[in-house]
Amino acid sequence: MENKNQDTVFFTNFSAVMAVLVAIFFICITAAAIISPDHETGKDETAAIAERTAPVGRVVTDPDALVAATETAERAPYTGEQIVTKVCGACHGVGVLGAPRIGDQAAWATRLQEAGGVDGVVKIAIAGKGAMPPRGGDASLSDDELRAAVEYMLRQSGQ
Repeated sequence: MENKNQDTVFFTNFSAVMAVLVAIFFICITAAAIISPDHETGKDETAAIAERTAPVGRVVTDPDALVAATETAERAPYTGEQIVTKVCGACHGVGVLGAPRIGDQAAWATRLQEAGGVDGVVKIAIAGKGAMPPRGGDASLSDDELRAAVEYMLRQSGQ
């Protein structure tokens, strides 16, 4: 008799839990329907899906196309200040890995002496040194632009 009573209690509790779960399910479905935006009627869903899943870019493997893709449009030369802001300032602004800081007159005087003057420092900027990549990591910079950047950093450092 006792076992029959336990079975009845179990099924009663189980039914109550299932009823609560079903109620939560319908509440969630109703809330989602209220919260979600209405879809535009008349719009082709296939086109909308294609638009959302369109590739962001494409891979170019044709050597001729690669050469054409690397050619850059002519632009006005950057000023020394623009280059320092865009490229050089990230390291020379704070002295990363031994880079002479902009404004540190002694460090720049030492660098000028070691390199043999401004021309030597410009050659180092073109070729790279230590952790500094050639042309500061921006291959599009011309030698004249790099010279302008070096001269700007030297002026800012009292040289």
